[in-house]
Amino acid sequence: MAAPPPVAAVDDRGPRSPSAATETAQRLVVVAAARSWIGTPYHHAADVKGVGVDCAMILVRVFCDLRLVEPFDPRPYTRDWMLHRDDERYLGFLLERARAVAEPEAGDVILFRFGRCFAHGGIVTARDPLTIVHAFAPAGVVLEEEIGRNAELAERLGRAKFASYWGFDR
Repeated sequence: MAAPPPVAAVDDRGPRSPSAATETAQRLVVVAAARSWIGTPYHHAADVKGVGVDCAMILVRVFCDLRLVEPFDPRPYTRDWMLHRDDERYLGFLLERARAVAEPEAGDVILFRFGRCFAHGGIVTARDPLTIVHAFAPAGVVLEEEIGRNAELAERLGRAKFASYWGFDR
């Protein structure tokens, strides 16, 4: 399958700061790309649309496949790493490529604390009500849902972190 055209404005000096119109367009493309994974079965550490993906790899696939972020692979990681370790692996790989924000917009990322560290993420598709696309192990699939309708995530929302690709110095 051919790679999609780049969404970031790039010249021989590197990425340029997007205009407001470009940023809005990029955010819409990110949301559409995230939604294209809906229905993909949850599968730990997988990253094949329609076959299997987890919450980390859907973020990697969306942002890297759109060429907004340089390709990288955070694997390997165990299913229960967040229960036994304090190092913020997930948060670390996100904040190396995005900036923390207090209020998310569509296309931004949300991270939830599970176990001892931040270990579940999704892509924000709407701000009010806060809605995300995420690969959720308990659901067994990638889905789009309002945080308020998922008791497990709603109770963790107060400690969640948000990050944005836009406005990050690369």
